[in-house]
Amino acid sequence: MKAIVVEKYGPIENLETRVVPDIEEPEGRDLLIRVEACSVNPIDIKVRAGIYDDYPDYYDHVPRPYQICGYDGAGIVKKAGPDCSLFRGGDAVFYSGSPVRHGSNAEFQLVDERSVGHKPKRLDMAEAAAMPLTYVTAYQALVEQMKIEVKERAAVLIINGAGGVGAVASQIARQLLQLPVVITTASRPESVDFTKQMGATHVLNHREDLEKQIQKLDLEVPVKYIFITHSTDQYMETCAKICAPFGKVCSIVQGQANMYGTEFMAKSLSFVWCLIGTKPVYGTDVESHHRVLEELSRLLDSGTIRCHLTHRLGLTLKGLREAHRAVESAGNIGKTVLAIDDNHGAESFA
Repeated sequence: MKAIVVEKYGPIENLETRVVPDIEEPEGRDLLIRVEACSVNPIDIKVRAGIYDDYPDYYDHVPRPYQICGYDGAGIVKKAGPDCSLFRGGDAVFYSGSPVRHGSNAEFQLVDERSVGHKPKRLDMAEAAAMPLTYVTAYQALVEQMKIEVKERAAVLIINGAGGVGAVASQIARQLLQLPVVITTASRPESVDFTKQMGATHVLNHREDLEKQIQKLDLEVPVKYIFITHSTDQYMETCAKICAPFGKVCSIVQGQANMYGTEFMAKSLSFVWCLIGTKPVYGTDVESHHRVLEELSRLLDSGTIRCHLTHRLGLTLKGLREAHRAVESAGNIGKTVLAIDDNHGAESFA
């Protein structure tokens, strides 16, 4: 089969097309999925560059001698493993695969069915591929780890509201949890407008003093939750100042997270890391990803949650390199997705 791989980690030009061995019969609860679309996330950039550090020994556990990136996608089940009970051949699905297995930048991929959901009927393959990794990450952070209650009289601050995770976190906070105040950060007119569309009730300029901007809002509810999706270390002291006593701060971005000398202890604040790969890598509550994606499928079909796809490209080497450049620029809004339907006559994965 054809795939886009990285053998020598480094610059974008190290991504290359290659014919790799066909995947054998799926075993256990694996699904053999024909990839129709995949999205590009910050993890793709870090893995390809050789600097991914969310796990201390990550590169000791990934496939060799080459790695196929791509950490969520959408496609059709070609065949289900003998122990599968949730899907069968011919099902249209969307998913977020394991970070230590070959990914979705290939014609076919093996994915544990417990990390898969049925594709929303209202979305095409590209739109579906935009959703899994960011949504499951945000859901895990807000609902499972910070344990925000539905209709709680509290505010959440989401750092980088126009990014992929921030865009769905805003919707979860506003539409699912029904929080009265959802504050995000953004600075450009287009990113401010986008995060408002995604559910923000207030938008702060991250280039200015966040504490002073919060004070000017004169909120009737406390900022009890803060979700960091960009530049953890830059915001730790600010979070300590803004967050209400006994509040919770959660981050998905690796850093030193230094709390000493801040109000973290004085206010009895909680800090927690959130990583979508924890469950599949450590084999813990893996089936929860399936449940979240099945719920997401229904929410997308009902229009409760909106797709945050903003940039479509063909699923080719040229398209993938362009997507990496876009995400690496750090100015990306929403999600960038590559799909076979957007190849415009070009050969897929070539």
